Amino acid sequence: MDNDVSAGSSITTIAGRLALGVTLLAFGLGCTDLIDGVTAADAVTIAHYVGGVALFVAGLFALRDRDTATGTAYTVLGAFWFTWAMSAGTQVSDNAAGLFLVLFALVALSLTVAGGDQLTQGTYGLFLVGLVLLAVARFADSSSLGKVGGWFAVAAGAVAWYAATAALAHWPTAVSRRAARPGVTATG
Repeated sequence: MDNDVSAGSSITTIAGRLALGVTLLAFGLGCTDLIDGVTAADAVTIAHYVGGVALFVAGLFALRDRDTATGTAYTVLGAFWFTWAMSAGTQVSDNAAGLFLVLFALVALSLTVAGGDQLTQGTYGLFLVGLVLLAVARFADSSSLGKVGGWFAVAAGAVAWYAATAALAHWPTAVSRRAARPGVTATG
């Protein structure tokens, strides 16, 4: 592994990754029913303030620093979490909730293909899969599929959290593309 800690190690990026990671972990764990009595609705406060407000503000700081990729990602994701938190508890149809998730899955798709380092793309890619699974679960009224989507959100949160912690602790943040030793190739 390369010890590439320079990529995405600004304080704005680190704070944003922590905010996104904590929010995704809380939301995802709530969707999985892993902890008895804890649901996704219990993540509303975290989603509102950490995922919504803090992430949006981090995005504004990134835009001020002319980091358009990070700024765009964090402001849009902050808006997503803020909207989700504000609408929690209101009665909407499963189809309306599914549509909301599909629309933000499209945002996650854009963020995934926009590039960035491996951990950023991994976070957004896992979040994309989680959103799609959660949307299909709402459309199909499938709690099992919703739990699987929750696990993808947990994985995305763990990757975002690792990326932030790695930048702070100077841990590796990129997987080397070179062979482990001379003469070793991908085929053996």
